[in-house]
Amino acid sequence: MKKIFYSFLIILLVTNCTEEKAIETKPAEVKKEQKKVIYQVFTRLFGNENTTNKAWGTKEENGVGKFDDFSDKALYEIKELGVTHIWYTGVLHHATITDYTKYGISNDDPDIVKGRAGSPYAVKDYYEVDPDLAVDVTKRMEEFEQLIKRTHKTGMKVVIDIVPNHIARAYEGKNNPTGVSDFGAKDDKSAIYKKDNNFYYVVGKNFKVPVWKNNYLPLGGEKQSLADGKFKEIPAKWTGNGSQLAQPDFYDWYETVKINYGVQPDGTKDFDQLPKEFEKKGYQEHLAFWKGKDLPDSWIKFKDIALFWLEKGVDGLRFDMAEMVPVEFWSYMNSSIKIKYPNAFLLAEVYNPAMYRDYIHLGKMDYLYDKVAFYDTIKHVMQGHGLTDNLPKIQEDLADIEHHMLHFLENHDEQRIASKEFAGSAIKGKPAMVVSTTISTSPTLIYFAQEVGEPGAENAGFGTASRTSIFDYIGVPNHQKWMNNKKFDGGQLSESEKKLRDFYKRLLNFTIESGALMGNYEEIHNYNRKHSEHYNHRVFSFVRWNESEKLIIISNFDAKESYEFDLQLPKSVITKWNLKEGNYQFKDQLYGKITTKLKIEKDLSAMRIKIAPLESLILKLQNY
Repeated sequence: MKKIFYSFLIILLVTNCTEEKAIETKPAEVKKEQKKVIYQVFTRLFGNENTTNKAWGTKEENGVGKFDDFSDKALYEIKELGVTHIWYTGVLHHATITDYTKYGISNDDPDIVKGRAGSPYAVKDYYEVDPDLAVDVTKRMEEFEQLIKRTHKTGMKVVIDIVPNHIARAYEGKNNPTGVSDFGAKDDKSAIYKKDNNFYYVVGKNFKVPVWKNNYLPLGGEKQSLADGKFKEIPAKWTGNGSQLAQPDFYDWYETVKINYGVQPDGTKDFDQLPKEFEKKGYQEHLAFWKGKDLPDSWIKFKDIALFWLEKGVDGLRFDMAEMVPVEFWSYMNSSIKIKYPNAFLLAEVYNPAMYRDYIHLGKMDYLYDKVAFYDTIKHVMQGHGLTDNLPKIQEDLADIEHHMLHFLENHDEQRIASKEFAGSAIKGKPAMVVSTTISTSPTLIYFAQEVGEPGAENAGFGTASRTSIFDYIGVPNHQKWMNNKKFDGGQLSESEKKLRDFYKRLLNFTIESGALMGNYEEIHNYNRKHSEHYNHRVFSFVRWNESEKLIIISNFDAKESYEFDLQLPKSVITKWNLKEGNYQFKDQLYGKITTKLKIEKDLSAMRIKIAPLESLILKLQNY
């Protein structure tokens, strides 16, 4: 009986014997909110044209990018890609092996710095920017302020990192504003813990450099006066990842020390707990709750740091490893920010799904990483051993907070799609990118050079390939081809790389213009798995809509096989879209070449779909 029904529908679709129906729609809605697209760029790598790429190479050997490399032309091209926010990663002054002593900056010890350029998450001075990024080191803050202005001139927003959980082991706040004491300056080092200490201490023991493993040596074994296996820290401080060892392990975050937020070593909190009902209260009530309370010193320090950068014109903050800092602090911090800067963009790195809602509702975060659920699942699908059948459940489980869950396929911590360790081909990211950007109202993150298929294959020094290094001076080959001697026109890209960037440009621009993507969602994947012959787990489909725009989105994750099937809409969608019997025309919004028809007959529907390997269709209902 099912086969007879399919055959009947196919005949109806191809004979065009029924008059096509026009949809009666209301006037276009006023767009209340635009979908956000964040372009993460590793700042010191962006403008670097040097192609030497020597392992452990110096700044002079391998080159380094500058704030000035983000020219008006460069920023215009990023904006035209479909970007609303730029996250400039690595702006703050962090520990580095490069010698800047002539500018009054102390040298850092290679035994407690990862790589030669250093991790941007080992911040050395929270009130200054990285000297590597300046043409004139003495004017580095002014150069960053000019970058903020250039970015704003294009209409994009500026986001930078704040790392509240830890700071560089050799932190040195030489640019503190008047009245701001340095981290640890007032600490009682005779105690493991005190509420107003900024650090935890390993009392009675001095710090020891980790035992190196896997043939690792600082600077690749290069002789350097400070690379002597020693670093003076008396007494030793707890390491950034929480290690309480005076000699942390090689895999610990040994280049950093953990900040104390008033949490005792046994987990007891020396501050008031937020009542459960504060999940539904606003910023004003949260800030009022903390007013007049005796708060740990570290809370005040980081609140002041965040406000300092927002006052500079920064529009948003990405908080590194936010889940390692108590949610009560975030209530205080973020309410302090939002009272003064209500439109500030606040993004947190949180990987524990059990904590998501606390960090959103109690911690007042705007957005969290959707890694453990969405990213990890779709990565397996891209690699060929995961099922798209798992995606609808993720959206169902996160339905109440889906708007707050940032989607990404690459960032500085994750492997490049084109790396052999991930998918081995950048085009395998295309269907995943369509699904990632259109399945929810959440923001989209794209990592620089993702759009031109960068494989991250260089051996930069510290760490391994597959991720573009954040620890060393290095060039980014595919990005350099797009940069094309600072023309920023893609002149050196291959045809396939140009096509890939064009795909990203079409997709991202569509997402920031589509009202439906800020509207309703319903998956139709499971319905078609049950009712549509030849539709299988390598394909994924769902619908998005608002009053003026109706979309059917279909992606084929198979790199080899094309699929042809009758896609069907459940009765629930037909009802919600107010569709009557007849034929309805849909047009693809990515390339505009494909049109297809949906036939509805007695609450049954069918749309004939032919979809090529790794192809996606964003089909929009046409009004005529």
